[in-house]
Amino acid sequence: MILYRPTGLTELRLVAATGWTAWPPRLPEQPIFYPVLSLEYARKIARVWNVKSASSTSIGFVTRFEVQDAFAAGYPVQVAGGRTHEELWIPADELGEFNRHIVGKIEVLESYPGPNFEGEIDSITRLPASF
Repeated sequence: MILYRPTGLTELRLVAATGWTAWPPRLPEQPIFYPVLSLEYARKIARVWNVKSASSTSIGFVTRFEVQDAFAAGYPVQVAGGRTHEELWIPADELGEFNRHIVGKIEVLESYPGPNFEGEIDSITRLPASF
């Protein structure tokens, strides 16, 4: 199953530290990890929410990754606010096992620097030049 994850710079740095193979553990106030099923929904979150978040340092990213189909099927699709807002809800304590079923690398598809973002974006990697 192909999934997308809108994320900020802080989380993306933690993903990079794993060699682009795993998502970092959730913070105590984050009981679920929620990758989304559509690129458009991920874009919307990255553009609207991540660019406003202090922890994302005013930039949002859209990532794509694959999870083994049989494993992903164990998580029912959740609809969050609208028909096109489909997500998988992975309990925080199951994220390690979820990560073990990622196929290949997590890749950055797009970046959305907000008006308060400082720096330049590499046109090839879509990452900040200082990354």
